[in-house]
Amino acid sequence: MKALRKYLDRIKPAFEPGGKLHAFHSVFDGVESFLFTPNTTSRSGVHIHDSIDSKRSMIIVVIALIPCLLFGMYNTGYQHWLACEATEFPFWELFGYGFLAILPTLVTTYAVGLGIEFIVAQWRGEEIQEGFLVSGMLIPLICPIETPVWMIAIATAFAVIFAKEVFGGTGYNIFNVALVTRAFLFFAYPAQMSGDNVFISTEQICGLGGIVADGFTGATPLGQIASATSSDITTLGVNGVAISSWDAFLGLIPGSFGETSTLCILIGGAILLFTGIASWRIIFSVFAGGAIMAWIANLFATSSYPASMLSPIEQLLYGGFAFAAVFMATDPVTGARTNIGKYIYGFLIGVFAILIRTYNTGYPEGAMLAVLLMNAFAPLIDYFVVQANIRRRMRRLTSKS
Repeated sequence: MKALRKYLDRIKPAFEPGGKLHAFHSVFDGVESFLFTPNTTSRSGVHIHDSIDSKRSMIIVVIALIPCLLFGMYNTGYQHWLACEATEFPFWELFGYGFLAILPTLVTTYAVGLGIEFIVAQWRGEEIQEGFLVSGMLIPLICPIETPVWMIAIATAFAVIFAKEVFGGTGYNIFNVALVTRAFLFFAYPAQMSGDNVFISTEQICGLGGIVADGFTGATPLGQIASATSSDITTLGVNGVAISSWDAFLGLIPGSFGETSTLCILIGGAILLFTGIASWRIIFSVFAGGAIMAWIANLFATSSYPASMLSPIEQLLYGGFAFAAVFMATDPVTGARTNIGKYIYGFLIGVFAILIRTYNTGYPEGAMLAVLLMNAFAPLIDYFVVQANIRRRMRRLTSKS
């Protein structure tokens, strides 16, 4: 690293004002800031800083996402082996299959998203922010594994430009960039974002020599329930293999790449809470709101969504609910900022997520729409909380006088 530091110091003057490459100062600054912690400090005045800056925050979130990423690689291979009707499941072959399946999507999101951010920062003459380090990881994790990379590229470009840069860049967007990407894909290319086969990688031949079984269906548990025509369906399964609550907790079920394992999501959530990056108020409120709404939905079941299908606990395990609670709702830019507001914001996300999936079977997964909806209302929630505090203090002041 010392050699790299010396090399950057040697070429840095060329990127400073007056240097022959000064037009690319933002690009050089972004690369240098990513590789090394900036050593510039204040020379005057009183400034109090802690050890947490935006780069450290983003890197911690990326670290928290790694368990979901690694398990997604294994589960992608595992689901493919099930589709091949395999009887053996060699760990490293499954893991390698998933790695090769997700790699093009990861490269695409970072290349497109960071490319746009570099161009915009260069055009504005501003520093390149680290916000897309997280978004670039989140996008592949919340999309079906069979989503074509060209669709990912278009959706990522749309989200970065119209949900982030037009608002001023990192820290100014009102909607979660990764969820806007998924929403764009969901409404622009619905056939590639839903159905029975998009969540299982079936294009390649199984590593054990088998091929995908005829008539194979890889619908997610929520998709199976949404497509049920009666209340007599009692067993969820994939290719003849029943799905249990334990499978759902571990993540051995069809679903978006990184959203299936509640266990890995909770590990990531523990990292975020221990480091102080995420708000426990939001996470707790999302799960509380979801559990209460799931209980109500069970009391008032419908023929299209029978209560016998999922218990309130299972509602929290299936789909992207847990992932949204830990990684999406806790986005500090698009979420509520007051303490009371965080409780309200998170609770309503949990309520709307379950409400959408249970009473509108056209949207089997409601977490995405719930978070985006509450992103829009987060400033209003904070406004009313602040105004209530002001009125309470005014009444207190009036009573003392």
